[in-house]
Amino acid sequence: MSKEYDLVVLGGGTGGYVAAIRAAQLGMQVAVVEREKLGGTCLHRGCIPTKTFLRSAEMYRQTKLASEYGVDVTVNKVDLERLQAKKESIIQQLHNGIQTLMKKHKIDVYYGYGRILGPSIFSPLPGTISVEKASGEDNDMLIPKFVLIATGSSPRTIEGIPVDGNTIITSDEALMMTKLPQSIVILGGGVIGIEWASLLSDFGVKVTIIESANHILMTEDDDIRREVEKQLKKRGITIMTNAMLKTDTVQTKEHEVTLEVEHNGETLTLTAEKLLLSIGRKANTEDIGIENTNIELEKGFIKTNEFYQTKESHIYAIGDVIGGLQLAHVASEEGIVAVEHMAGLNPVAIKRENIPANIYAYPEVAKVGLTEREAKETYENIKVGKFPLRGIGKAHVNGDVEGFLKIIVDQDSEDIVGIHIVGDNATELIGEAALAKFLNATAWEISKTIHPHPSLTEVYKEAALATEGLQIHG
Repeated sequence: MSKEYDLVVLGGGTGGYVAAIRAAQLGMQVAVVEREKLGGTCLHRGCIPTKTFLRSAEMYRQTKLASEYGVDVTVNKVDLERLQAKKESIIQQLHNGIQTLMKKHKIDVYYGYGRILGPSIFSPLPGTISVEKASGEDNDMLIPKFVLIATGSSPRTIEGIPVDGNTIITSDEALMMTKLPQSIVILGGGVIGIEWASLLSDFGVKVTIIESANHILMTEDDDIRREVEKQLKKRGITIMTNAMLKTDTVQTKEHEVTLEVEHNGETLTLTAEKLLLSIGRKANTEDIGIENTNIELEKGFIKTNEFYQTKESHIYAIGDVIGGLQLAHVASEEGIVAVEHMAGLNPVAIKRENIPANIYAYPEVAKVGLTEREAKETYENIKVGKFPLRGIGKAHVNGDVEGFLKIIVDQDSEDIVGIHIVGDNATELIGEAALAKFLNATAWEISKTIHPHPSLTEVYKEAALATEGLQIHG
């Protein structure tokens, strides 16, 4: 069967289905090709399930402190099977919602493996999508005016260290665990590794992090990552930086993995029940027909312009498959910009410095804009305001006073160029920072904004005042 469309989206993840909805709103006839389930990695193996696990860890941690607030409870264990059931229930609800949205906007969904064909009897340009069905039925041929590649990414692995799903796992397999290990080694101190280290530590698992760089969370502000490292170590997590795994030493038994690490001039032998590979993600560009086009790759990612056009002007690409900030909300915004560009609406290009990013570990981390180091490299004069959560009344009420908010300002223009938060509810607090950054707000404007008391948001006013040394409660 062949059918013509204005737009065919290759991949039904967060970026893909949001782009499809926006295209339908603009009057396009749209199809989405998805090989598994709508929602992609974010819904099924990423954002939503991991945050469900982190929510469980948060509740477990807080329940153990309930007696301080006069609530007597007994916490015996974490029932991972029940947590898995809760996770699946949340995923199913959201999955049903996406399916409903597809029907509401009259978007056709083809389930199968989509590949881009070169020029053929269907079209003189590359871009016809052949949909291979798992059932073995004849392929569907979709003939679009525009194509949007939104095929996402997969966990990176290491040659010579096969993922067996038992002792050696990635985040995909970790999300399927029904029994907690007593110990785990996490290879990689980036965002995903730190989130898993945090939640497993809360569950009572002995955690060791191996990071080859000088610090964990290398993309974060120096003050932030130092605070995170301090708090993780305080909770008993072992962090080994400047450490290199000797890949040829990894050996597995049924419930054990042994490996050697070069650290500070020594060779150390580590043993744990599991090894979690958390070394980043690779773009899903293989076997989708890119070789049939003039699309260019750079370090495995698809190259695009600021409106997400590839070298084939009618083929666009968004999300993890193009690299950059591999975040679900970024993919969604990229999809909207791409579709609006197809429609000739002249959308405003996304500015990287206006994109908020979160780490949902304990402590939580959130940021928007430049780090202090980046700001010093970009601007001649900067000033910094920093205020501890310990000076905020609501933090004491909540029983979590560790952490701070940091505002970085270009002293010449007075514009805020970066805001960084570490501590309780940082991932929710960042919303105000993102709006301030988008509107080119100044620290003075935040300092003059009345924030409700008692609330954690008061830390914004204090940090803004601190850029001039005028903080009230510190």
